[in-house]
This record gives sequence, structure tokens and C-alpha cells, in this order.
Amino acid sequence: MKYIITAILAGFLTLAATWNPGSKNYSNKDSVQSIIEQLGGPELPHQADLSMPGVSVEKGMELLTTGITTNAKDRKTKPQSNHFLCTSCHNMLQEDPDLANPDPQKRLDYAVEKGLPFLQGTTFYGIINRTSFYNDQYIKKYADLVKDARYDIRNAIRLCATTCAQGRPLEDWEVESILAYFERTGLKMGDLLISSEESNKINLALKDNANSEEALEIIQSKYLKASPAKFVGPPEDRKKGPEGIVSTDIQNGEAIYKFSCLHCHENKRFSLFELGDDPLSKSFLDKHFNKYTRYSTYQVVRWGTSPIPGKKAYMPNYPEDKMSVQQLEDLKAYLAQATK
Repeated sequence: MKYIITAILAGFLTLAATWNPGSKNYSNKDSVQSIIEQLGGPELPHQADLSMPGVSVEKGMELLTTGITTNAKDRKTKPQSNHFLCTSCHNMLQEDPDLANPDPQKRLDYAVEKGLPFLQGTTFYGIINRTSFYNDQYIKKYADLVKDARYDIRNAIRLCATTCAQGRPLEDWEVESILAYFERTGLKMGDLLISSEESNKINLALKDNANSEEALEIIQSKYLKASPAKFVGPPEDRKKGPEGIVSTDIQNGEAIYKFSCLHCHENKRFSLFELGDDPLSKSFLDKHFNKYTRYSTYQVVRWGTSPIPGKKAYMPNYPEDKMSVQQLEDLKAYLAQATK
């Protein structure tokens, strides 16, 4: 009996020594980060502190979608902003069909297909998988404010709350709750465009702990660690329009109007300037499109509008990566024909 028990224990020890928790094929529902870590890749540099009183995923979601939640004493917080919600400028779901190659036209097509707004800011979905924020030319827009936020997601959240949303500073537990929600909505393996051959290589690396570096390179090549941002101005000759545009797409322009303009301006949802899906609204925009006024769509799309005393609400501008030069001309063409 003693020898049988010894043999069983030896068997268990051998099994424990060789057992690999990642020895099965990954599923589409597995988080990208969990597979990266199983392959020996780096941990996330910004994990939420769930031990802080009041922190929860649900409260993070409430802050993002309603601007109000409850604190550790179950008391309602003040609104984060009296002017915007986070969802005024950011989606909560995936918005690019190819996460490694974002393209404004593919994003618009995807938005129409999925019924998503077509917005200035990058989606919160998968933001936890990024390593830098307020990238590229945001330094021109926010200057030194960007420095502390570029590689620190907590400071990026704080900058967005006070400067972009024109709201109150977030408390530490609120920031951690938002971060906890971002962790919950990190990228999944099924979000990545991975070929069958690449999938086999990843699964083989998970099983045998071999060629892990190649598997990691495959996964990390399928999404961006930073969202690009290039700001451009209106065309020099507004009546003539930008060079290189040979035709316009009216249907495209209609989609931009409905999924972008009306998202904020219909019924003054996030703006004091009201627009509707009616001839009068479109005629007004068409009339001012080429002019050098604050009602020019060229100006507000490319330069945005600034907060003024007594009116903190403003319009953020669209980087070219979010609305292309072609798309803005498509919108112009749609508004012009809608008034005929």
C-alpha cells in the first residue's frame, strides 16, 4: 500500500511539473492580454487598484455613460461634467474592422453597419491595450498638458475629464473604476484578424512553449498600441475645395451627417447649436460651408470651436485620421444637393 501511495504521489508530482495552464488552444473570447502573458509577454503597465474603497467596474461604466455614479458611502456623485459625457466623443465598442490598419472610410462603413456614431475620439474598447495616449499632433492642441498624459493612462483620463469634457477633476477611486472598466473591455483574440496559419503558430507556442517570440509578434502586429492623430486645416480656397478630389459620394456624405453631425446636434444632445434631418438645417450648413465664419463646417470640423466665458461647451475638431479630406467633401456635396 505504501508503495502504491508513493507511486501515485510521484505521478501527481510529475503531472504538476509538466502541466501547462496554457496547454489548450486559445478561444476568440480569450483576452489578448492573457494570451500575451501566457506567451511570456509583458504585463499591462496600468492595472486598476481594486482594493480602493468605492472602486468597481460598474461604477466606471456609469461614469463613462452617464457622468454620475455612487461613492463608497452609496451617495450620488456630482456630474462629472455639465456639458459632455465621455460618449459624446468616444464609442464604447470596437469601431475599426481592422485594428492594425485604421482607415476613416472603413470606420464609417463599419459605423453604418453597426449603428455606431462616427466620432472625433478613439473608442474606449481596447484602450487598455494601448501604451500611449494623446498621440502625434495632440501636442499642438494641448501643449504641455499632453506630457504627463502621453504614457500614463490615469493622467490621460484626468486630462480628458477636466480639459476635453470641461468638467470637474475625478477622484482617485473614480479613475480606478474607469480603469477597471477598461480592463473588462480589453481586446479579445476574436477581434484580431488572424489567419489560420498564424492561429496554428500561436496555439503551438501555447502548448509547447516554443517559438513564443514569433507568436507574440503575430498577436502584437494585429492592433495598434497608439491611436494616430494628424490635424489638418480647411482648404486654402474654400469655394474650389482641396486639390486632388475628383469626385464626391453623396451617400457617404449623408452617412457622415447622420452618424456624426446629428449625434451631437440633434435636439441639442451635446451642443447648444441644434440641427435636424430637415431641409432648413442642411440649407444653413450649405450656405455657410465655404465662408469664413464660426458656422462654416470647414472651420468647425478642422479647427473645432473654443470654450468662451459663460459657455464652456465647445466642438472638438476631427483629425484627418477620423474624418478624411475626401469625407468632408462628401459631406459638403450631400448638403449642397439636399437643398435642391
